[in-house]
Amino acid sequence: MHTLSQLKSGELAGITRLKISENLTCFPVEILSLADSLEILDLSDNQLTALPNELVKLKKLKIIFASNNLFTALPEVLGGCENLEMVGFKSNQIKHVPADALPAKLRWLILTDNCIETLPDSLGERPRLQKLALAGNKLTALPLTLAQSVNLELVRISANNLTECPTQLLSLPKLAWFAFSGNPFSHAELNIVSVPSLKASSFALHNVLGQGASGVISRATWHEAQTEYPHEVAVKVFKGSVTSDGYPKDELQACLKTGSHKNIVRSLAQVNENGYLALIMVLIPEHFKNLGLPPTFDTCTRDTFPSGFTLKVNDIDKIITQMEAVFEHLHSNQVCHGDLYAHNTLFDDNANIIFGDFGAATMYHMLDNAQQALVKNIERRALNYFIKDLLTICHQQDQHSPMFRAIEQKISRNNAS
Repeated sequence: MHTLSQLKSGELAGITRLKISENLTCFPVEILSLADSLEILDLSDNQLTALPNELVKLKKLKIIFASNNLFTALPEVLGGCENLEMVGFKSNQIKHVPADALPAKLRWLILTDNCIETLPDSLGERPRLQKLALAGNKLTALPLTLAQSVNLELVRISANNLTECPTQLLSLPKLAWFAFSGNPFSHAELNIVSVPSLKASSFALHNVLGQGASGVISRATWHEAQTEYPHEVAVKVFKGSVTSDGYPKDELQACLKTGSHKNIVRSLAQVNENGYLALIMVLIPEHFKNLGLPPTFDTCTRDTFPSGFTLKVNDIDKIITQMEAVFEHLHSNQVCHGDLYAHNTLFDDNANIIFGDFGAATMYHMLDNAQQALVKNIERRALNYFIKDLLTICHQQDQHSPMFRAIEQKISRNNAS
């Protein structure tokens, strides 16, 4: 985090990344003095409503964040920034997205949690577009031009007002991660009773184990001795508002519809009280660790791994076999996970995996048979990327083994199916 005083004093000359959050109501013109170096500009958590036309002077600018401000329109000047690739204006008050506000090199657009009803056709005319986050708006339709978005890999359109399935997305050649719950077209009344309902007062939360866009997971113990459940459990308390992936209630329903599988985090019970939504799960043993790390700005949609981390080809094959079983289980229950990644996978020293994080999951039983097949095919592509990513961390001495080649052939078969 930087300060306005640092910027004005010239102390930040030559920096490539700038982040200022000081309740700014107008754009600090001193930022323009960084035109020869600035690549990432983060003005999130301010009170900005506009950006100056002079922003185009930042010739090296690749990424701009302005989340949690007061913009009512996506600034048109962004479209004139010649090297801008990533635009993030989450949680503003944006109603209007001008056709010329989308930069020519746009690769990643985040407009989650705004008030957008329509998007311009120019969105589908940005050939480098890979990642599109639009959850939590008021969209009633998507541009038909998105059918041209041949490089689009990840889409979040949950929690909108879409009345029809956007079929222009379903046949995109690279789309692999897709979340669309919480729309009129994806709504279907279900009374899922796969786990019992309990009261929030029946347990006590302790230390936080992890947290994401949709909620916080904590270790918990029961106030009274239980015979049905372990003494220690994990409880995910959902956030009440829309997240980058959609509505928490949809995540809970999709998780329950998925049912039980040995390689999926096991659900034990739920809490569904006014203002309090939670999922009670088996506590994962401490010896399990994350298989991967989330994508970076550079990789955009693809997972990363710690430097020097490798796996034996036998372990990779075992992990893949388990994930294939998870995939089939999900889709036999007509649930698309939407976030099939190594970073959502835990593994142990024996290559046993536990898969979780249903924040982007979508039930799709309400779609017609052809649409259901396309949704499954989209997630099969994510499974393929998962396999490819694991092969990149295979021990070097195993990369010419018959098993390595067999896994490569598996990718080819999946591509052909």
